[in-house]
Amino acid sequence: MEATDWTGAYCARSPGSFTLRFTILLVPLLAAATAVAQERDPYRQQRERMANVIYRYGVTDSATQRAMRTVPRHEFVLREHLARAYGDHPLPIAHGQTISQPYIVAYMTAVLGLAPGRKVLEVGTGSGYQAAVLAEVGAAVYTIEIFGALAGSARERLERLGYDGVVVRHADGHFGWPEEAPFDAIIVTAAPTYIPPALVEQLVPGGRMVIPVGSIYGAQNLILVEKDAEGEVTTRSLMPVRFVPMLQGLR
Repeated sequence: MEATDWTGAYCARSPGSFTLRFTILLVPLLAAATAVAQERDPYRQQRERMANVIYRYGVTDSATQRAMRTVPRHEFVLREHLARAYGDHPLPIAHGQTISQPYIVAYMTAVLGLAPGRKVLEVGTGSGYQAAVLAEVGAAVYTIEIFGALAGSARERLERLGYDGVVVRHADGHFGWPEEAPFDAIIVTAAPTYIPPALVEQLVPGGRMVIPVGSIYGAQNLILVEKDAEGEVTTRSLMPVRFVPMLQGLR
C-alpha cells in the first residue's frame, strides 16, 4: 500500500515499516523541540507540575488551567524566593503583603466563571499575578492597589510581560472604581471585616464577587456574593482561608 513519508513524498511500503521509521525519525525531533522549549523557558516544567497539583485539588476548568500553565509566576515573586515560585503556598512580597497560594488564585478565578471579554475588578493588585491570570482567561482587568509603590511596580511588570491591557490604579479598594463600574465580576485578594457596600453596588445584575471576609486574628471565610437579574444579593461561604487584611487609607 502507499504511505506518506515524513518528507511529504509517497512510497510503497508496509504500514508496520512506515510506523517504525516514522517513530525513529520523530522521537529525536520531539526531544530536540522539548529541549529548546525548556531552554527558552526553564520554568515551564515547574508550571506544569504546579498546574497538575491544582487540577488534582479540583480546579479543572480549562481556561483557568491554561492560564496557570501560562503565566510566569517566577516573574511576580521576590528574587530571594525564585526557587519556591511554583510551590503551592503563598510567598511574601514588599510592604508586608503576599502573593497568594497558586491553588487559591486558580480556585477564585474558576469560581467567577468568566467568559472572554468580561469586565473584572480586582481589589489588591499586589505583585500583579492574579491580574495576569485573569487577563489570560480573557477578562478585561481593572485592578486597585492601596500601596503606591506596589501599584507602580505591578503596572511596570504587567506591561513588560505583555499584559498592557490590565489597568492599574493606586486607590483604596473599599470604594471600588465608580468611574469604570459596573463590573461583571469582582475579586478581592485581601480580607475586610465586612463586605464593602460599594463593591456590591458596582456588581452588575447577574454578576459574582469572591471575597475573603474576617479578622486577621480570627476566622476568615471565602465568600461568594451573587447578584441576580433583579438585583437581589445572596452570599455563600466557600471555604476557610487566610489573607492579609484589607487596609484603608492610601499608603
